[in-house]
Amino acid sequence: MFPATQPPASALRPTRAEVSLEALGYNLSTIRGLLNGQKIYAVVKADAYGHGAVPVARHLAQNGVDAFAVALVEEGVELRESGIEHEILVLNGAYARTHREILQYRLTPVVSDLSDLAVFQKLSRGRPIGIHLKVDTGMSRLGLPFCSLPDFLHELERCDAIRMNGLMTHLARADDDPETTAEQLRLFEHALRLVSERGHQPLTIHAANSPGTIRHPEAHYSAVRVGLALYGLKPAPTEVPLRPIMRWRSEIISLRLLAEDTGVGYCHSFKTSRQTRLATLPIGYGDGLMRALSNRGFVLVRGRRCPIIGNISMDLTTVDVTDVKGCQLGDEAVIFGEQEGQSLSVDEVASWAGTINYEIVTSISKRVPRFYLEKWEAHG
Repeated sequence: MFPATQPPASALRPTRAEVSLEALGYNLSTIRGLLNGQKIYAVVKADAYGHGAVPVARHLAQNGVDAFAVALVEEGVELRESGIEHEILVLNGAYARTHREILQYRLTPVVSDLSDLAVFQKLSRGRPIGIHLKVDTGMSRLGLPFCSLPDFLHELERCDAIRMNGLMTHLARADDDPETTAEQLRLFEHALRLVSERGHQPLTIHAANSPGTIRHPEAHYSAVRVGLALYGLKPAPTEVPLRPIMRWRSEIISLRLLAEDTGVGYCHSFKTSRQTRLATLPIGYGDGLMRALSNRGFVLVRGRRCPIIGNISMDLTTVDVTDVKGCQLGDEAVIFGEQEGQSLSVDEVASWAGTINYEIVTSISKRVPRFYLEKWEAHG
């Protein structure tokens, strides 16, 4: 086990996120098994969905992933400066004055605006620049509107330094609506035909995100973009055997016995209905443990589900351990993950907080150290 950074051991509180590199490699292999040789873009935006972009990317690179995708230019720069040499696709494209940095760090921009063509052409100085063109087929956020495609292709043909190496779209409802997905793919096929008729031959064609990869093989084309599934979190109901790669845990730092009708925490949002043994954990919303879990969520202590009681504060959380036999200071408390044969899933935590699994893992703050394990250790 090793942390991403190594502050003095004496300075570390007992709150940490543990990431299984073995499970990460397993998920990559499982996803590869769904494909027929298509290229895999590992999506490591938002610090690899909270798992740590650099350690995750390095392990995936060692395990044969084809390329990476990030949302922001600065995320791509971080990977390059950490030694990643694979192709890095910038999904949100260039913004402000980042065109130079894209070229300097050999990033591949996703382009969907005519103005970007002119800037890249000017900066090229005769050197070829490869782009991926994004066509909006129904997500309605970024992407070139289909009606603007002929004008874009006309302008592209005037830019002798720019090559359309990729064509892509993004599926809005691959997890829950086959009809919408079919309509998006129909429009994407139309775009592919128009691009081909104008003499462009992009080698990389991609539409499928994680749910598209799992549920829609017709969307695989020549590449897929996989994020959430790599981290073992299901983007949609599926029988594909993915393994969660993160376990989030803390420890009990205080125990006290409260009388019946005692208020707990800020605003006394909880009052005891019996004599209660209260445990305090050094974790709070400053770490990403959502305040919405106050009086709704649970943690595992000695393999038992213990309710979070009182309002979660910035640095501390209180838990009812009255029914946990033998509970003592230093006992582990699991926010999500396994302990003594029991488990709390990220999906459960998300349901208690009224959100989605993506938000739970990406909300874990930088002050929570990540520890990277080659194999899961025994917990109990």
